[in-house]
Amino acid sequence: MDRERGITLEDFKLIKMHMASYIMRLAQHVKVRQRVVATAITYMRRTYTSKSMTEYEPRLVAPTCLYLASKAEESTFQARLLAFYIRKLYTDEKYRYEIKDILEMEMKILEALNYYLVVFHPYRSLTQLLQDAGMGDRELTQFTWGLVNDTYKMDVILIHPPHLIALACIYITSVHKEKDTVAWFEELRVDMNVVKNISMEILDFYDSLKTNVEEKINLALMKLPIKQG
Repeated sequence: MDRERGITLEDFKLIKMHMASYIMRLAQHVKVRQRVVATAITYMRRTYTSKSMTEYEPRLVAPTCLYLASKAEESTFQARLLAFYIRKLYTDEKYRYEIKDILEMEMKILEALNYYLVVFHPYRSLTQLLQDAGMGDRELTQFTWGLVNDTYKMDVILIHPPHLIALACIYITSVHKEKDTVAWFEELRVDMNVVKNISMEILDFYDSLKTNVEEKINLALMKLPIKQG
């Protein structure tokens, strides 16, 4: 169905990236933990592994995933609070959905996820791994944490195990900040080819941001169906 509307794989990727940012923006206002944001984005990305954007409108799926994740992560807020901030943040009618829309979409997303709501994140092992690598100071931790946050703007989280994503982010930090972690990685007996490949995926993502992404996202969004009613 998406292909019939001219939505390409590149459009699909850009819209998901935009919706990840939308979830992050809403989350700042409803004040939930980073873990809830990460879970919400994972739900959104999982949904689109089997569903089309033509059927599952991304501008409704994004806030609904945040609402669902807040319940799954026991950090619940009321749906009306979400509806309030959507209205406050966006004057564009295409983003404006009511509580009943969110609750209806919640059921559809639960079905799309096969009611499987468990998500494992790289954050869990990151702090300990950084300390073990001798990179536990505040600057290095914040830099690496920022890298992990950015992995949710791409599909890496659906493809690779969380601990390998954490290690890839540590590897990027060690290279960027000129920290020698060769011996530490050797002790882990981890496949460095995999770690380096994930690192390259992350760095390629940053490279892609150097082009005019906003304009491309807007063009991709224009291919979505016009909101009814």
